[in-house]
Amino acid sequence: MEGLFVQGLTNWLKDHGTGYLFVAGIGTFLAILAPYNTGGLGWPWIWIYWVSLMLLGGASGNAAAWALSRFAPDMPKLAAYALIAALVSLPVSIAVISIQAVLGPAPPIYTWPMIYGLVFVISAAVTAINYMLESRNEDAATPTAGRALTDKLPVRLRSADILALQSEDHYLRVHTNRGDALILMRLSDAIAAVEGLEGAQTHRSWWVARAAIHHAEKSGGRAVLTLTGEIEAPVSRSFYPDLRDRGWI
Repeated sequence: MEGLFVQGLTNWLKDHGTGYLFVAGIGTFLAILAPYNTGGLGWPWIWIYWVSLMLLGGASGNAAAWALSRFAPDMPKLAAYALIAALVSLPVSIAVISIQAVLGPAPPIYTWPMIYGLVFVISAAVTAINYMLESRNEDAATPTAGRALTDKLPVRLRSADILALQSEDHYLRVHTNRGDALILMRLSDAIAAVEGLEGAQTHRSWWVARAAIHHAEKSGGRAVLTLTGEIEAPVSRSFYPDLRDRGWI
């Protein structure tokens, strides 16, 4: 039982420890700045005050993110972060009001919306930082085609999603979600440049990205893959068994 608890705690720290250290660091920064006339608390109480509020906000943010992922998984990312900032501000505002009531006169009810607004400013700032960091990490983790291929494309297509590669004699037609372009390149060299993308060669003249496939029509040992943009990519008999085993057909 103890081993399971230690393992669970270790996994939790791996998943959330960095995030809580991040918000604790922001709490320390706020303690040094002492905004909203909190400098009178003195050290170490001002540090305890801000770090505790930030940790409460972090825990509330994790709970809100979990609830949104469960009950509103299709909500746009930016809208979800804005809603999380608003939700996090509620428990933190209640904590601020409660602390003030314990340390001195309770703040009048008419000041509660103002307290919420002040808390929301900090919550929105922290949430915006998290949003930018997560977006940057996602961009860094997203596999892209090599520059040996993308540098040959028109500028407007260099950041587009590659759907398929089609060999045309000595040229290569690159199909993307923003259109296509004909470049001078061998299919084998282009396939080497997209090795980081999930895809496969379907024909001696075609390579297809897995995410681009809408549906497949098959007859015997042959098939045709219909891609985004109604592009049709043939599947030859030699490549058919591998694609079938992968579940593409």
